[in-house]
Amino acid sequence: MDWRSGLRNGLIAAGVATLATAAQADEPRHGGQLVVALNADIRGTNAGIERDANTDSVLHHVVETLVAHSENMGVAPLLADSWEVSEDGKTYTFTLRPDVTFHNGAPVTAKEVKWSWDRLLDPETAWSCLRYYDGSRGAKVERVDVLDDRRVRFSLAEPSALFLIHLANIQCSPAVLHPDSLDADGNWQGPVATGPYMLEEWRPGEYVLLRRYEGYKPRAEPRDGYAGGRVPYLDEIKFLITPESAVEIAGLYAGDIDVVPGLAASSVEEVRGRGIDVQTVQGFTWSTLLINSNDPVLSDVRVRQAIAHALDLAQIAEAASFGLVGPNPSAVPEPSGYHSQVHVSWPAYDLAKAQALLKEAAYNGQTITLQTNKKYQDMFDNAVIVQALLAAAGMTVELEVLDWATQLDNYFETKFQLSSFGYSARLDPALMYGTFVGKKEQGGWYQWESDEAIALVDRASQSLDADERKAIFEQLHELMAKDIPIYGLYNDGLAHAVAPNVQGYRLWASNKPRFWGVWLEE
Repeated sequence: MDWRSGLRNGLIAAGVATLATAAQADEPRHGGQLVVALNADIRGTNAGIERDANTDSVLHHVVETLVAHSENMGVAPLLADSWEVSEDGKTYTFTLRPDVTFHNGAPVTAKEVKWSWDRLLDPETAWSCLRYYDGSRGAKVERVDVLDDRRVRFSLAEPSALFLIHLANIQCSPAVLHPDSLDADGNWQGPVATGPYMLEEWRPGEYVLLRRYEGYKPRAEPRDGYAGGRVPYLDEIKFLITPESAVEIAGLYAGDIDVVPGLAASSVEEVRGRGIDVQTVQGFTWSTLLINSNDPVLSDVRVRQAIAHALDLAQIAEAASFGLVGPNPSAVPEPSGYHSQVHVSWPAYDLAKAQALLKEAAYNGQTITLQTNKKYQDMFDNAVIVQALLAAAGMTVELEVLDWATQLDNYFETKFQLSSFGYSARLDPALMYGTFVGKKEQGGWYQWESDEAIALVDRASQSLDADERKAIFEQLHELMAKDIPIYGLYNDGLAHAVAPNVQGYRLWASNKPRFWGVWLEE
């Protein structure tokens, strides 16, 4: 049995155990405060504008979108009850759920949907995912029209296979908000949204406190990914900023913390040994090594290829995940239906080949800086291993340990040579490729500036044919293995620790915690 089969069997067993535990638990009860460890502070409260993975995780309890991803990575209704697509694929008409209200008590109508989208589509808003809606990297939304109180129509310039998927994108968060979210001068105040919880208080560096919205009416369907019924049993959710993993675990043992999302793989067995539930699954999160291909040394493709041959991906994945997962150099995750044997191919670990390429490129020991941080232990551990492997190939690599906010700012502005990094889950491969394929003049975060790659991503974003899209993703990976614009390491093995008094919690492949449907035993 290979590691993939073993992992799948383990996850199935874990899932059965989780369901059995849930079945035996008491009936859901209302009340109480759930304390959740958050390994870094949020970047702001303006969903989709000031964002990173932690910010997304917190604000998805506050804001909602028209549609959302289901557990099987499909697209399902959320604020919308249904939608219709015109025959030419260029018009989407959404019918809203009745009797939904904002946190200020005002009813949700098509008027607020249009207001929210007009704001997002305004370049002055600086929405992080505008490129997927202005025609530069996806559909061009020409206009949003109110048909009546419950119906809103989106008109696209061209059909797009990814329009609904983009609407459900867990990073972009095209939230439907009330205009009271802005002050009289148009400045951001805070989210007046529709979710099961409201933003009560944010003390930067300390905690984010959410309070149940008493007027919330969940959908009738069972919880299903980010879709389905979002039943708020808890009075409050407190996201406690705990930058050190040792502090998180100590708080868990002491009963001061109820849930630790993103538990380090190195701690899984110890925490389980204390009788605490640890839920695991292989996810879509992608650990990577970023490379600045405009750097004087790294711009030489022979140096980039040498680094590829110097990295033992199997060793990195084994060490970083404690055997939870294997390597994946591809932007297409192994659990995806688009993954094939083509995505396994990559320059093989070969020190002699790496050294020969470095000699050919006239590399003579110039120091290369590798940026990392200690907020995300896996990024730091990956950097240490990469440093050792590159040293074995004859390269001089120094670690630059930064705070996470600084490293993230450097990522956005390409202020690095190498960077130990990770991409949160994108539930369609075109979305993951879209995060690093593009023109650097349009965004410093683009790692791969290739006209051919950009054209392929655009084709994958427009095609409705699954077989065609699979072939495009294979072409992209083969091209990536030649250009070496980025180093894929592995898709993370996800682990969340859950205290015994917490009921109804379930980890899913997106790695996003969901605290609706969760309650505390007395």
